[in-house]
Amino acid sequence: MYKVFTLPKSRVLTLNVGKSIRLVKTFILGIETSCDDTGCAIVNNKGKTLGEALHSQHQIHLDNGGIIPPIAQTLHRQHIENVVKKALINAEMHLNDVEAIAVTIKPGLPLSLEIGTKYGKYLCRKYHKPFIPIHHMEAHALTIRMIEDVKFPFLVLLISGGHCLLAIAQNVNKFLLLGNTFDDSPGEAFDKAARRMKLKNIPEFSQLSGGQAIELAASKSTDPLKFKFTIPLVQYRDCNFSLAGAKTQLMCHLLKEEKAHNIAPDQVIPNVYDLCAGFLLVITRHLSHRVQRGIIFAERRGLIPNDRKTLVVSGGAACNNFIAKGLQMVCTELGYQFARPPPQLCTDNGVMIAWNGVEKWKANIDIIYDYDSIVTAKTSPLGENITRAVIEENISCKWVRLNKLNDASAFK
Repeated sequence: MYKVFTLPKSRVLTLNVGKSIRLVKTFILGIETSCDDTGCAIVNNKGKTLGEALHSQHQIHLDNGGIIPPIAQTLHRQHIENVVKKALINAEMHLNDVEAIAVTIKPGLPLSLEIGTKYGKYLCRKYHKPFIPIHHMEAHALTIRMIEDVKFPFLVLLISGGHCLLAIAQNVNKFLLLGNTFDDSPGEAFDKAARRMKLKNIPEFSQLSGGQAIELAASKSTDPLKFKFTIPLVQYRDCNFSLAGAKTQLMCHLLKEEKAHNIAPDQVIPNVYDLCAGFLLVITRHLSHRVQRGIIFAERRGLIPNDRKTLVVSGGAACNNFIAKGLQMVCTELGYQFARPPPQLCTDNGVMIAWNGVEKWKANIDIIYDYDSIVTAKTSPLGENITRAVIEENISCKWVRLNKLNDASAFK
């Protein structure tokens, strides 16, 4: 039995027997509150963003030395209504005009997720709209399809402040997980390293995130190989990630330099730019190695057809141009296309949530009217875990040569 909605006369209605009502023109409102950004956007079925708004908590958490969940929750609560209202105003639309409301429900900070989910349910009840639950990492993975013609299946590397994983996107809600992180994500490693190197004490970097600060500092390096780093996990024939060792190596270099130069508590070591370059280089090489093995595994198993060979890189750390440069080199050598969303769509935002909602709406997936059945989750695996299959394939790689990255000019 079909649910009946009051629709503007300009809308064209199409009924599919046994399925939900589908509109030729579809508008989905997306809400994102998984971490420290309150985002909202309205996107149509063609991938056009009609209106969006974002409230960032970046500076507050930077001043506090990291994200404090109760503060993040309070700020989400204070701003979510205005963010949604602003997005609708920018789109020149009313909530009655949207077909459904898509909201990030997992994974993320529980206190933050709770705000977006509760507000989304409230709006759905008030305006009689279906709720589309969104997996945050699935949304990152599929954002590229909003702006480029990337067809399933494709390889996707998701790198952010909370995640580092390699997967094959087979469909809107079907993923094969090839590798995950054992410890720190790239964004987390960058934040911790930048904080320990006291980059914030340099005025030029004081307003930047750890990843942004390290990338900019590395661009000023004159000797990227001054500090030696060992690439993590080279002896393990899998696609998993680990950055804890690289971070420990950085700390050892840093302590040695601080002692050698008698650095005061608020001072920065003289060779900090070179240290940042070395750290960024080892992380890029590590990511490139795991992606290369993932490409070979997909080829051996016939998981990606020859005409679909694309690596998508998304998530906040995908904004890093040096990392992108290394991954592009791997793709070029192995016959893959390289794709990543523009920076504003790599970081957390409402647009990617709304677009994931559009994708699910088109596929008639997760269109929920039982609001009480929707629950948030701090952690949630991405798709089917086949990391064991990667290990069993026992792939030995002849690494793509990334020597061009060793030159200081590569960081510019």
